[in-house]
Amino acid sequence: MRTLLFILISFVGLTAAICGLLMISYPDGRALGLVPDILEGTFFNNFLIPGIILAIVGSINVAAVFSNMQRSNNRYNWSLAGGVLISGWIIAETILIPAIHWLQFIYLVSGILIILISYQLKGKWAV
Repeated sequence: MRTLLFILISFVGLTAAICGLLMISYPDGRALGLVPDILEGTFFNNFLIPGIILAIVGSINVAAVFSNMQRSNNRYNWSLAGGVLISGWIIAETILIPAIHWLQFIYLVSGILIILISYQLKGKWAV
């Protein structure tokens, strides 16, 4: 379970942080092949603010990776926070942007698994 958790938070952390930084660097979306038209009807004119939010989500998951590597007492709290944030990000994204992509499903499932595994490893559920 610990290995799966580590793989999931590493995947989410690295990809979210990198994509967030690319969105910040290129707010027009071109670095990721995004078109600003998909933001119509949202609060955003470009990908800068979503990029900042996604970079924060990724950073929390990267913090969870390092916390797990150090076997910190709070490692499962960091992982739980990372899982909640990526799941919330994906849910908000699917509400705001009607275009659904298969990657959203992958990230939502990853987030839910991170939450469940973190909660299990915290000792809240018996094995």
